[in-house]
Amino acid sequence: MTDHYTTLGVNKQATPDEIKKAYRKLASQHHPDKGGDKEKFQEIQSAYAILSDDQKRAEYDNPQPQFNGGQFNGGFGGFEDIFRNFGGFGDIFGHRAQHFQQPQRNRTLNLQTAVTLEEAFSGKELVANIQLPSGREQIINVKIPAGVNDGTILRLREIGDDTYTNITRGDVHLSVTVVPHAVFSRQGDDLVKEITVDALDAILGTDITVNTIDGRTLNVTIKEGTQPGTILSAQGYGMPNMHDNNFKGRLLLPIKIIIPTNLTDNQKILIKQART
Repeated sequence: MTDHYTTLGVNKQATPDEIKKAYRKLASQHHPDKGGDKEKFQEIQSAYAILSDDQKRAEYDNPQPQFNGGQFNGGFGGFEDIFRNFGGFGDIFGHRAQHFQQPQRNRTLNLQTAVTLEEAFSGKELVANIQLPSGREQIINVKIPAGVNDGTILRLREIGDDTYTNITRGDVHLSVTVVPHAVFSRQGDDLVKEITVDALDAILGTDITVNTIDGRTLNVTIKEGTQPGTILSAQGYGMPNMHDNNFKGRLLLPIKIIIPTNLTDNQKILIKQART
C-alpha cells in the first residue's frame, strides 16, 4: 500500500501546516496543466486528502486490523488486503454456543475510495476484484455519481459478505473522499477560483479568459473601477448537483488586485499626472 507520508515527503510527526506546505509544493510541481504526470498528481492529492483530515489521518495511522484501513483502489484494479483476518467471536463465559447463539447475518463491508474534483464533476465508474470474507472473489462495479460530495457514502445493496449462503448477503458501504484541488475550491455546488488582475486593468477595465473545471474557456469582463475583493459569478459553470445533474452551481471568481512593481519612470509620471 502506498505510504502517504512518503508521497508528500514528510515524516509521521509532521504538523498540519507542514503537510499543507508539502502538498502545495508538490501539487504545483506535478499539476497536469503544467505538464506533470496525472497519476503522480492524483497520488499526491489522495495522500493529502487523508493526512489533512484529523480523523482520516488517525484511521490511516491506526487502521482497524480486520480491514487494513478499508482502502479502495481508485482505478481499475483490486482492493489492497482489505479482507484479511476475519475472525469469529468466542463465548467469553465458556458456555455452549447454543445457549447464547446470535442470529446469523452477513456483515456490511465498509470501504473507502478517493476521487479528484474533475472526476467528482463528471462522475466515474470504478471496477474492482475483491475477496469476500467467505474467500470467494467477486468483481464489483461502482458508479460514482456526477456531483458527488466529499464524505458521501454509497450503499451497494446485497453484494457484500456472503458467508451465510441461506440468508441475504450483506451490503457494501463505500465512503467517497473528494481530494482537494490545487486551483478550485468547492462550496456546495459552487466552485471558487481566485483570479488576479493588474491594478491598472482594474482601474481601466479589461477582458480575460478563465479555464473552467471541465476544460472550457470562459470570457470574463473586468469592469473599470473594479475593487479588491469583488466576486464575479458565472451561473452554470460550477458543480452538477448530485441529485439533479440538470442543475449546476456557479463559478465564483474572487478578484485579487496586483500592484505593479516594474513601472517605468514615464509610466509613473503619467499616473501622477492623472491624479492631478
